[in-house]
Amino acid sequence: MEIRTITAPFTPEVLATLKVGDIVNVSGTIFAGRDAVLPKIVDMIDQGTLAENGIDLQGGVIFHTAVSPAGVGPTSSNKLEIEGTMPQLTKAGIRMHLGKGALKKETVEMFKEYGAVFAVIAPVTALLNSKVLEKKCLAHPELGMEAFYELKVKEFPCIIAAANGESMF
Repeated sequence: MEIRTITAPFTPEVLATLKVGDIVNVSGTIFAGRDAVLPKIVDMIDQGTLAENGIDLQGGVIFHTAVSPAGVGPTSSNKLEIEGTMPQLTKAGIRMHLGKGALKKETVEMFKEYGAVFAVIAPVTALLNSKVLEKKCLAHPELGMEAFYELKVKEFPCIIAAANGESMF
């Protein structure tokens, strides 16, 4: 099986080629956040304050993780505080959510409507940490490692788990 490298932010054309089970390496700029910060990012969307905080989600990727000195690793994406934010984040421009766990059928269908996907990442913190080139806190630094970060990554390995209304779960 061919492993493709795709670069974020993504175009609709790139996302349209992804199918459940594809193995891809994600490069480029991605966001990192989990249950403590994602509801706050949704509040920023609702208040229209993303741009004034230097956040542009168009074609973006959110990795459901904390950014700690030990590295990054996926958290469960099906937590209410994470999966519950996916519709608003996707409507605001996020086109790939990275994490782990099975999502609700309604969430998978919503991805289809917006041309977005969900990819799972194995919990391999040491490997992923070696793929992070830069990290910068964009919002809510008071949350420490659970703040909202921007990461520059090279060849993050992941598997497409939901695309085009289909799911591997």
